[in-house]
Amino acid sequence: MGFDRHDIENTRNIGISAHIDSGKTTLSERILYYSGRIHRMGEVRGEGPGATMDYMELERERGITITSAATSVSWLGKKINLIDTPGHVDFTVEVERSLRVLDGAILVLCAVGGVQAQSLTIDRQMRRYHVPRLAFINKMDRVGADPVKVVKQLHDRLGCDAVLMQLPIGRESSFRGVIDLVAQEAVYFEGEEGEQVRREPVPDAMRDEMLAARRQMLESLAMYSDELLEVLLAEEEPPLDLIYRVAKEAVCSLQLTPVFLGSAFKNKGVQPLLDAVVRLLPSPAETEVKAIPPGGTEPTLALSADPEQPLAAMAFKLVEDPYGALTLFRIYQGCMTKGESYYNQRTGKRERFGRIVRLHADKREEIEGAGPGDIVAVLGIEAASGDTYSSLPNFGTLVSMFVPEPVIKMAIMPVERGGADRLAKALARFRREDPTLQVLSDDESGETLIAGMGELHLDVYVERLRREYKVEVVVGAPKVNYREAPTQPAEFNVRHRKQTGGSGQYAHIVGRMEPLPEDAEESFVFEEAIVGGRIPKQYIPAIEKGLRSSLQKGPLAGYPIVGLHVLVEDGSYHEVDSSDLAFQICAQTVMREAFPRTQPVLLEPIMRIEVECPEACQGNVVGDLVGRRGLITGSTVMGPIARITGEVPLAETFGYATVLRSLTQGQATFSMEFCRYKRVPSSVQEEIIAQRRKRQTAAVGS
Repeated sequence: MGFDRHDIENTRNIGISAHIDSGKTTLSERILYYSGRIHRMGEVRGEGPGATMDYMELERERGITITSAATSVSWLGKKINLIDTPGHVDFTVEVERSLRVLDGAILVLCAVGGVQAQSLTIDRQMRRYHVPRLAFINKMDRVGADPVKVVKQLHDRLGCDAVLMQLPIGRESSFRGVIDLVAQEAVYFEGEEGEQVRREPVPDAMRDEMLAARRQMLESLAMYSDELLEVLLAEEEPPLDLIYRVAKEAVCSLQLTPVFLGSAFKNKGVQPLLDAVVRLLPSPAETEVKAIPPGGTEPTLALSADPEQPLAAMAFKLVEDPYGALTLFRIYQGCMTKGESYYNQRTGKRERFGRIVRLHADKREEIEGAGPGDIVAVLGIEAASGDTYSSLPNFGTLVSMFVPEPVIKMAIMPVERGGADRLAKALARFRREDPTLQVLSDDESGETLIAGMGELHLDVYVERLRREYKVEVVVGAPKVNYREAPTQPAEFNVRHRKQTGGSGQYAHIVGRMEPLPEDAEESFVFEEAIVGGRIPKQYIPAIEKGLRSSLQKGPLAGYPIVGLHVLVEDGSYHEVDSSDLAFQICAQTVMREAFPRTQPVLLEPIMRIEVECPEACQGNVVGDLVGRRGLITGSTVMGPIARITGEVPLAETFGYATVLRSLTQGQATFSMEFCRYKRVPSSVQEEIIAQRRKRQTAAVGS
């Protein structure tokens, strides 16, 4: 099985990410069609079998992407591994894990909506994993399409150097094609499905506009290359290969975002975008990847896209379907061969890879093996999201993906007693598939709780339980994940002594607690400044363990404690009676006695919300948000549409979709994402605590 350098250099791993309804899946469908992967285009909404990449029945019914789908296509002799990701913030982990294993991405933006709420989240994710990107301004045929405004928003809202590589020929309903600013050509898309690309000289009426835009593009690119700057200063015409080379270097170093235009639904602008993917995004051989060596904490182990090196592959997604468990892998180094055994670096277990397949949405094609840069799936192995596999037992681990904390939970129970086993089996599978879904047990009521990223997230899993496992379930009202945090410092001096004959227990801890700053990365910080061996070093981990074990339930209403800094400064021990257990118990007593003196308060999750509605309904929408304890942070009017941005407590958003529909005659759309935790107003806090105590009393009584 030969993998040469040429194969690797001719591979591109890209993802398509965007805000809801920007046209990601429609664009994916066009890419599959023009590259010859499918012979008939499906649509997200409307008649017919639906979009290829939205293969779940639920996705086709709702017209949304729920799970990221992978496929591979060929363009200009290059292989493109493509992943279509969801736009809803509730399924953000799908975007997170896809971007973690990709070498490049296309950020799709609506020509009217521009940079929207979810675009900001995707931008943060791309920066977190250092993913170079191109921007594609879609829906150029819509009323109000304005690419210049969108480019300005990319500069202002995302802080990226966005440069137009094309100009539109016509706007809105008269959008006919694009002008390629590099090649100085007009590009038209003809045929029933826009499959014929016709290049012509630029129309005379647009020549001056094209030259001005091209000059601006070249000046932007010259910021990244002295060679190109010298050519421009000499007033010479730069060669095309120099322009592409400079653009690619700037894109790969995450400094430049080239912007392309089109209308995927009207079959315009997709082929030049594919040309740009091949020209400007890096191959696996050009991507720098590091792993964490055994016993290390920082990624210092450099990997190379070399088929001769030991295998290093990351399991980034798990899927279970009627045919069994599938684990999706991205191979960074070495080769994966059918029938060989590889080591899971987390468990140390050696597993045989009996079947390797290449995916095309929900279809698969058996292969003998795969090399660096490939995205493939392996059947029937026991892996978790983020696991690293290698041909060596102690090779090291790839940096795992970021998993956000769930913000909402609800109780779930089967309607029939016989469904309990099926429910447990289904939830165990969903947890393995989706790291943002948590399954908990309520200590007070004994109920099973599921926690996730939002109402839609949990709603989709409840629906999947009914369809895939035939389990009818009853779900409780959504509950908010509140937190408890200190507001002022408190000192402590706690002695734990238990001496009743035989070996006793003795521990003594002195120190202080104080609130962490609001922008602190950690939710709990433990520090010790003990001098002169007043407490031996071997007992320090036991103190930290005791403190951490008490963070799960705060004194106010039993919610987790966050934002706490504990400094242990002094104490004492006993030669015979002191032990790890004694110091652990003493630390728990510290939390029980001292934390209430920090005047703790409840914190609640605040959501960033963005609503687009008819201008006539703007007053009603703003009034309703303010009534929900919301804070309006911005309001802009773009023609007949008003965009309102703000922050609103999660507890006030349940059922908001229905209310918004009635306020705007069904003409508004909205999106929400978690923003931060914020102090609950005291009147609301008292109500929450009273309700919590009422539930606890009811649970004890039953």
